[in-house]
Amino acid sequence: MSEIRHLALACKDAAQAMFALDTETKRKLLHDMAAALETQRDAILAANARDLQHATAKGTQGAMLDRLRLDEARIGGIANAVREIAALPDPVGLVTRRETRPNGLEIERVRIPLGVVAMIYEARPNVTADAAALCLMAGNAVILRGGSEALHSNMAIASALHIALEKHDIPAAAVTLIEDLRRETMVELLQLSDIVDLAIPRGGEGLIRFVAEHARVPVIKHYKGVCHLYVDASADEVLALNLLVDGKTSRPGVCNALETLLVHRDVASSFLPKAAQALQERGVELLGCERSRALVKGLRPATDEDYAAEFLDLILAIRVVDDLGMAIGHIQRFGSDHTEVIATRNDESARRFVQAIRSAVVMVNASSRFSDGGELGLGAEIGISTTRLHAYGPMGAEALTVERFIVRGDGQVRHPQSRL
Repeated sequence: MSEIRHLALACKDAAQAMFALDTETKRKLLHDMAAALETQRDAILAANARDLQHATAKGTQGAMLDRLRLDEARIGGIANAVREIAALPDPVGLVTRRETRPNGLEIERVRIPLGVVAMIYEARPNVTADAAALCLMAGNAVILRGGSEALHSNMAIASALHIALEKHDIPAAAVTLIEDLRRETMVELLQLSDIVDLAIPRGGEGLIRFVAEHARVPVIKHYKGVCHLYVDASADEVLALNLLVDGKTSRPGVCNALETLLVHRDVASSFLPKAAQALQERGVELLGCERSRALVKGLRPATDEDYAAEFLDLILAIRVVDDLGMAIGHIQRFGSDHTEVIATRNDESARRFVQAIRSAVVMVNASSRFSDGGELGLGAEIGISTTRLHAYGPMGAEALTVERFIVRGDGQVRHPQSRL
C-alpha cells in the first residue's frame, strides 16, 4: 500500500470519529484549536519566516508573497476565524424539509457530513486552519496538501491543531497534512475515489485546472475572479468611488478584488477623471477603451485579453458602456461567475442587474471585497465555487455537508399485493 493511500485510509477512519461527535464537543475542540494557534504563535512565526526567506530567495514577490506572510495580527485573525466557525450553527443533523406523504410515510431531508475532504492550496497558510476548522465543524476529516512555498508554516499550524485533537482523544488523522509535495503524490490523492469524497483546489488557475484534469473524485473549483464594478447613470458618484478604491486597492492580490470598471456614458465624463486620479494616486495602472482614453489621458489601450484577465495586481481595465444592457453583456462575455457589483440609486436597474447576472455573488452598492465567507456570515470559507453543483459561491461549513432522506413508516409497502 502506498503512503498516500495509507494516510487517506487513516483519515477516512478519523472521519467516522468526527461524525459521532456532538455539537458541544466540536465547539470545544475548535476553541482549543484557536487557543493552541495562539500559544504556538512563536513557533508558527519562526516557520513562516523560514518560508518567506526561501520564497524571497526564489524571487517571489507581490501578491504571492503577501499571501504567504504571517504576523502576530494575522495569526490572531486565524484564531478568531476558528472561534467564529465554532459559533456557527451546526449543519450536521439539520432537517431542511419535512413532509408526510399521502400513504403516511414521513419524509425528512437531513444534512450529514461529506466524509473526507481533500484541500489542495497554494501560498496561504491560513487555509490550513480555516479548512480544518470548517471540515471538522461539519463532521468531516480533511487531507491538507499545501504548496511547497508554505510547507513549514503549514506544518507548524497543523502541529498546533493536533494539540487540540489529542486533548479530545480524536485521531490526529482527522487533520492530515501531506508533506510529500511531489505532483505524482497529488495525482494519486486525487484518484482515490473510494476514499476521498470531495477535492477543493484553492490557488491559481493553473493549479485548479491541473486538479480538475487529473481528479477522479468530485472537484469544487473556480478558475479565476474577474470581478466588475458597473457605475450606473443614476449612481451616487462618491459611493461608487469608495466602492472602486476599496475593491481595487485594499488588497489587489485576492480573488474578490475588482479587475474591470464599467461606467455608463452619461456619467463617464464626470466620474472617470476623479476615479483615475484616486486610483493613480494609489499606484494603479489603468487600461481603457477608446472612449475612456479620450476622457483620461495616458491610459494604455485595453484589449479583450485585458478584459478577461485576473490581474491580481494594481492594474484595472476600464470601459465606457452605452447602457445597463451593454454592461450586462460585457460581464456575460468576460466574467468568471465570481462577483459583480452595481452602483446605482435606481431600484429597477438593480433588479435587472441581479436578475441578469448569474455570478455566485452579486452586490448592490457594496464592495466586492465582501465576497468572502467570513464577511457573509460563514465564519470563514474553505473556497469559492463557481461550478453550480451542490454549492455555489463562498463555501462554509454547511456546504461541506449533503442532504440525505430519512423515511419513517408503519409497514407501508409500494405494491400491496406483495404482502404475505
